[in-house]
Amino acid sequence: MGSSIVEIRGLTKKYGGFSALSDLDLEVRRGELFALLGPNGAGKTTTMRMLMGILKPSDGTACISDLNCFEDRVAVKRLVGFLPDEPVFHDYLRGIEIIRFVGGMHGLSAAEVEARAWPLIERIELADATHEFAVNYSRGMKKKLGLVCALLHEPQLLILDEPTSGLDPIATRRLNELLLEKVHSGMTVLLSSHLLDQVQKLCQRMAIISGGRLAAIGTLEELRSRATAESSLEEIFFAVATESIANAAVSTPRSP
Repeated sequence: MGSSIVEIRGLTKKYGGFSALSDLDLEVRRGELFALLGPNGAGKTTTMRMLMGILKPSDGTACISDLNCFEDRVAVKRLVGFLPDEPVFHDYLRGIEIIRFVGGMHGLSAAEVEARAWPLIERIELADATHEFAVNYSRGMKKKLGLVCALLHEPQLLILDEPTSGLDPIATRRLNELLLEKVHSGMTVLLSSHLLDQVQKLCQRMAIISGGRLAAIGTLEELRSRATAESSLEEIFFAVATESIANAAVSTPRSP
């Protein structure tokens, strides 16, 4: 088993004549906290959905721990915890019932679910809402519930799509602290975010996608070669995204 847990080669997703993602090559190393960045519509969520086997690639491959993410999607889900941008739950199940159901689906006993869930529930301050129906949850509460469910089976890889959207500053800080602890213990985290200042503090490496294509990848220091030696991630992001958009406009033929 290699040093990379995620290996993406030539990954492409087309909808008719529209390419949501084009020829993406990407690797995420084991035990790192990696960010997938890009403007809205860049292809970040599409990439994550193909990693989870929700979408079938039009071309190319996505693999997690040498398993094909679409062909071996059941096995992949045993290794991965996934938090989508908009978690959806059965409205008339209580939070704790949802957690117990998810734990059961992963083959955990009732005792294992309780032992694993409650430290997380208390850590992210969801305890008061666990006996409330999901229909009454705010977006932030749904994010917290989804995070508990994603971590229950102690996955090798945690994939988070905009994990802090809907969270207040206190909850955001606690989530970030939790992610750093998980990575320190050996878990790999792949996240997307528009909060570039937080990504700069948290992540070892980042990839910037623009227009469905990889525009830049590397550590902060490596990405600074695209701007200046003292550039913030936000400044680098705008420089790379602007350059990518300009290049795409030049290469796109005009309609007659």
